Amino acid sequence: MSKDAAARTIAQDAERLIQLSELLHANPETAWEEHRSARWVAESLEEAGFAVTPAYLGLETAFLATYGSGPFRLGLCAEYDALPGLGHACGHNLISAITVGAARALAPLADAAGLTIEVYGTPAEEGGGGKIELLERGAFAGLDLAMMAHPAPVDVAEAEPFAVSHSHVSYQGKAAHAAAYPQQGVNAADAFTIAQVAIGLLRQQLPPTVRVHGVMTNGGEAPNAIPAHTEGRWYVRAESLAQLAETEEKVWRCFQAGALATGATLDISPESRPYAEFRTFDPALRAYVQNAHQLGRVFDRGSPARAMNRASTDMGNVSQVVPAIHPYIGINSAPALNHQPEFAAHCVGPDAEKALLDAATALAWTALDISAA
Repeated sequence: MSKDAAARTIAQDAERLIQLSELLHANPETAWEEHRSARWVAESLEEAGFAVTPAYLGLETAFLATYGSGPFRLGLCAEYDALPGLGHACGHNLISAITVGAARALAPLADAAGLTIEVYGTPAEEGGGGKIELLERGAFAGLDLAMMAHPAPVDVAEAEPFAVSHSHVSYQGKAAHAAAYPQQGVNAADAFTIAQVAIGLLRQQLPPTVRVHGVMTNGGEAPNAIPAHTEGRWYVRAESLAQLAETEEKVWRCFQAGALATGATLDISPESRPYAEFRTFDPALRAYVQNAHQLGRVFDRGSPARAMNRASTDMGNVSQVVPAIHPYIGINSAPALNHQPEFAAHCVGPDAEKALLDAATALAWTALDISAA
């Protein structure tokens, strides 16, 4: 039985897959800098007979690995970027190993199952929109199914991410001595303060499906100098791209208020294209759930830890173009949650290893189910 064969391959590959996950975890690389990570993931596929195209479509840390020539085109996505200062606190080391495990398990079955397997190494998910860059250059076109599985504290089947925009915000004012000549300055830090107060008040009128949050990355140089230049990074999230565009107009007015009140000059520039909401391919999700149940996985129904399925992802943009699923595999980390250093610590070890092997198996079985349907 092909499913049994896939499970056996993953069991045989277990040590190799765990080592790949641990290697990535120990050597975190942030968005667009994942040179070693991309190479290590690609090499683990190349040694299984996949044909690898590095620097895919001109993106240095992307790759495409292919196997088979069947009529059903399956896309599997590997993410491997880490978070600045937090390492693999979102578990992308596990995502890569899960994807490699599923791909290697399916390769010997590709001809019999009528599969062409396409593994996409996708950089810069953490704010850089790597999949969107790949989409705009022609990747993913014509796939029959795209899949990946993401670590979370608990198992959750369906992705329901917020659409999100990522923006760089800066104010340009005028420096002056803060004690002797303060009236000669234009305070760019005050402009940020006014904007953040305005955003705080705006939240009273925003629906519960909206999130607005950000950080200042440059707040000035010295306490005795009026800050001439300040910078920050801000995210706006909403239920859909349409609601996101409507919300952004209101948020940008808050930043404009800071400029108007202080006389500073405002610049807002996007860091990537907006991430879209997710469109789930229900037949594949039902198959994944059934396969996960067969492996003994239990899906969370009500705990706060399941909210990771609301986190934004550029896989949402892929789902707008081709059938896709993005389930979450639990690593038993609670109370540690994604984007916490404690979660990074849970992304290696026995629970993470079990999640890795279960998710790889469930994805492989799902591909076999849908390609045979």
